[in-house]
Amino acid sequence: MPVASTGYSFEMAFDLWTKRFFVLASLAAGVCVTGGGQSTSPAGAEARAVEFLMREVPAWSRNNGCFSCHNNGDGARALYAATRKGYSVPARVLAETTAWVGRPDRWDHNKGEPGFSDRRLADVQFAAALLASFEAGHVNDRRPLRQAARKLAAAQGADGAWHIESGNTLGSPATYGTPLATYLALRVLRGAPLPETQAAARKAEHWLRQAAPTNALAAAAALLASADGARLEECLKLIRTAQTQDGGWGPYADSPPEPFDTAVTLLALAPLRRRPGVADAIRRGRSFLAAQQSPDGGWPATTRPPGGESYAQRVSTTGWAALALLETKD
Repeated sequence: MPVASTGYSFEMAFDLWTKRFFVLASLAAGVCVTGGGQSTSPAGAEARAVEFLMREVPAWSRNNGCFSCHNNGDGARALYAATRKGYSVPARVLAETTAWVGRPDRWDHNKGEPGFSDRRLADVQFAAALLASFEAGHVNDRRPLRQAARKLAAAQGADGAWHIESGNTLGSPATYGTPLATYLALRVLRGAPLPETQAAARKAEHWLRQAAPTNALAAAAALLASADGARLEECLKLIRTAQTQDGGWGPYADSPPEPFDTAVTLLALAPLRRRPGVADAIRRGRSFLAAQQSPDGGWPATTRPPGGESYAQRVSTTGWAALALLETKD
């Protein structure tokens, strides 16, 4: 890890001057730039995000000897989606992750990752990555997916939900929260239909239909689970009201926008882009994400409360943001 210097050299001063000159010149030319002097084009943001994740996803297991539900779960899920969208991701980048998520019998024996105490959440994250690997053609055998579905069904709450941080009404990139975790678990159950998990899927669908959406994340989870009729309009109204002037979404209608909340909301809007006003909302949300991207291709961590520093949350935030940009690309 590089050591920060406390000096202020001529080279640093010159670098600062050139960055300011570049920004001013770009603004004069009508080009939007980030603090790192990069174009905030959503298309460019997608490519930089994929590069960031190609570095970070395999680094965790290589450096720590275990698998992370942030790197090998959320981050890998975005890379699998990138391969579906035509991005070239070298096989070595995802090889260890694919092997790991394809062995659900080993998930309980992961070691060494701090904060790995919530097995239900980790199972949902790894199972979602496994489903993404299957959808992208990296895994062709459906048996591991069925094993993961059985594992998730066994952890379902009596009311049909997967209760993650049940005392907290908001999820975060690395902790999901109950509505988002329930939706992702349901996706896995649907992706590996089994007679013994059909009841669990129906209970999850019922819970998502009945849960009152009190924030953008909950509304997005309901839409992702295929809300229709009055329920769809209720969720869309909440999402329209919560979109900020900057184009993003925060956890509540009066909250500052965050990359994670914006990403999940964009994913929920993607299948509805032909409805009045949705395409414009997506365009504005994509522009917000691109403007928030860091020069290294990642995004600042969305934390609860906001403003915190967390590597895990940053990798997961970047995974969600990259996935949103990939899935809403024209």
